[in-house]
Amino acid sequence: MINMNTLWITAEEALALLRTKPQTLYANVSRGRIRAKPDPAEPRRSLYLVDDVKRLAERHAGRRKSSAVAAEAIRWGDPVLPTTISSIANERLSYRGKNAVELSAHASLEEVAALLWEAAEVRVEAGMAEGEASRMEAAFGRLAARVMTDLPALRRKPFVLRAEAADVLSSVAAALAPWPEPLPLHERLAYGWQRPEAAEPIRKALVLLAEHELNVSAFAARVTASSGAALSAATLSGLATLTGPRHGGAWISVTVLMEKAASVGVREAIRGTLSSEGVVRAFGHRLYPHGDPRAKALMASFEAPPLYAALAEAGEELLGEPVNIDFALATLADTFKLPDDAPLVIFALARTVGWLAHAIEQVESGQMIRPRARYASPVAEEGL
Repeated sequence: MINMNTLWITAEEALALLRTKPQTLYANVSRGRIRAKPDPAEPRRSLYLVDDVKRLAERHAGRRKSSAVAAEAIRWGDPVLPTTISSIANERLSYRGKNAVELSAHASLEEVAALLWEAAEVRVEAGMAEGEASRMEAAFGRLAARVMTDLPALRRKPFVLRAEAADVLSSVAAALAPWPEPLPLHERLAYGWQRPEAAEPIRKALVLLAEHELNVSAFAARVTASSGAALSAATLSGLATLTGPRHGGAWISVTVLMEKAASVGVREAIRGTLSSEGVVRAFGHRLYPHGDPRAKALMASFEAPPLYAALAEAGEELLGEPVNIDFALATLADTFKLPDDAPLVIFALARTVGWLAHAIEQVESGQMIRPRARYASPVAEEGL
């Protein structure tokens, strides 16, 4: 029986799903329809990406109902909404056609905002949060305070929407990167944490995390924006979604893994986590079968502590998967001794730019997102 929770399957399992000959499987690999990689346990054999195999098998079946197609599309399937903001193709992340990794070599988050919002320039006002709330709590408070006073986003000129987006970003930045003087956002974070030496890696992280296609928080922001709600409301939706452990909170699993590694060693930590949870979330990404390019770029911008480097090497050897962006973000925070919530703060500030881009695009499309539900009764209805 095939375990569909795994990312990779053997040739025998792929052939069972495709119901075809080995030659057809190999032809689909050579044409780029199915991604493959060497089996870490036996390099002479190959493993095949299960999502590619399933998609090709379903296409050949040709008998699925539209409801089944739609349900599959919402769950790591083909894009369900058209967008020109970003794309993930051939394991490369692009922002409006520009390679995100290449942009991270020099761009600031403000420059990426201008690119994604199609604005001439984006200026973020200086600001300081009030009270003793945590940075994330302050961000929620500032956005919530705006929601009931900001104007609905519908039927407003593009330049007005973009100016309001900059104002919303300034509100979030005042909470997440408080600083009394106008400075680039990465410097505001680094100086606020009293780690000026971390400014450059933080800048790179902000750029690499700014946008990632139709992830769950971007989708939440678009749904809110499609109702005509204010841009601040769409951003608040994205921020709330980001806090989930399977999204912005994924870095916590990395810190837990590191604690285990410090106690029992890197290999035992990986084995123990795999045995208890069935997955090691610090490694691999469904959209990047050969490695998360964002993680590679970020990890190259600083020297990781020895234990993190050893864990990354052991994980790739044992699992056949390189580290992902969650691992890189947790490593960045530990390397420069940033606060415990720094990975989430960096993630939230960066992704605010992407949420606002999606909100603007959705508003300007004029469409409301309203899927239909397919009722699946757990008990047969009798006597009706």
